[in-house]
Amino acid sequence: MTVYIDPPTWPGHGRMWSHLVSDVSFEELHAFAASIGCPPRAFERDHYDVPEAHYADAVRAGAREVGSKEIVRRITDAGLRRPKGRPASPTSSASPASR
Repeated sequence: MTVYIDPPTWPGHGRMWSHLVSDVSFEELHAFAASIGCPPRAFERDHYDVPEAHYADAVRAGAREVGSKEIVRRITDAGLRRPKGRPASPTSSASPASR
C-alpha cells in the first residue's frame, strides 16, 4: 500500500491542511484514511484533507511525504484526478459513507 501526503501548506478554517492521495485506487485511499482516523467527510473528490495536527500520524502510518505537484502528477497519471467541475464516475470517487 502506498499513499502520499503533501506538506500542510493549504489554509482553511483557521488551520493548515495536507492532501492525502493514492496512486492505486480510491479503495486503498479510503482504507488508509480510515486506519488513521480520517472521517469520511474529509474526502473531497480525489483526496482526503488532513489537518496539520494529524500530518505526523499519517507519515508514521506509512504515508510517503511528497510535494503538492507530485501529488497532482501521481493521481493524474493514475487516472484518479477529479478536479472541480469535472464529473466523476459514481463508483470511483464516492466517499465511503455514500457507498
